[in-house]
Amino acid sequence: MAMADYSPSEFMIASSASALAGEKVVFVGVGLPGVACNLARRTVAPEIEMVYESGVFGARPARSPLSIGDPTLVSGAALACSQNDLFMNYLQAGRIQVAFLGAAQVDRFGNLNSTVIGDYHKPKVRLPGSGGACEIAIHAQKVFLIMRLKKRAFVEKLDFLTSPGHLTGKAGEREALGIPGSGPQLLVSDMGIFNFDGKTGEMTLTGLRPGVSVEQVQDEISWTLKISPDLKDADAPSSEQLRIIREQLDPKGIYSK
Repeated sequence: MAMADYSPSEFMIASSASALAGEKVVFVGVGLPGVACNLARRTVAPEIEMVYESGVFGARPARSPLSIGDPTLVSGAALACSQNDLFMNYLQAGRIQVAFLGAAQVDRFGNLNSTVIGDYHKPKVRLPGSGGACEIAIHAQKVFLIMRLKKRAFVEKLDFLTSPGHLTGKAGEREALGIPGSGPQLLVSDMGIFNFDGKTGEMTLTGLRPGVSVEQVQDEISWTLKISPDLKDADAPSSEQLRIIREQLDPKGIYSK
């Protein structure tokens, strides 16, 4: 399939969905992660249980939700409960296998900023803040990140640390602080796929979107990128994935264009 046949956002959705093969319990938000998880449920992970921060477990939304409070999340869900119960009994209890997160800034170790751009006391931009992201980054068994590749977002040093990734990359650092989850394992961008080195925790380019070069990726990253010796072209979205995205999940192209 030629590159012109799908958008960068569709690449992100399809790649994220494919990464969920074999996963069962996924903490998900609206937007690209929500479309990706619903695509996974229709393709590689039919038994997936989608968990939403508002207090919904096992969501089966008939359409893409507009927010985490959208009533479509409750219809057909296995459980609707208070947010406190969801966090205590599922997230903090270690029952979330994968959580999707994004942010305004990410560094080479997968640490995230969704609080401020600039000085905390006199910021250029005041962002929404953590919400549940810090708790999710700490307690989910593993974290998948989904972010568009921009130099202002992939930074050498965060303006504020909202959600911990692999911290400074030192072995055992998360464990020493009592953080139970294993942190970021995957980052899907519109230009390529990154994994995180098991020893150093550093973001490593492992797959390129077909038609994109390493130089184009490096131009949008503020540090010298680590590149896998096994770097290859990532899989393009299949025709079936594209059909489901365009006909069922996002027919208006709100997230996928």
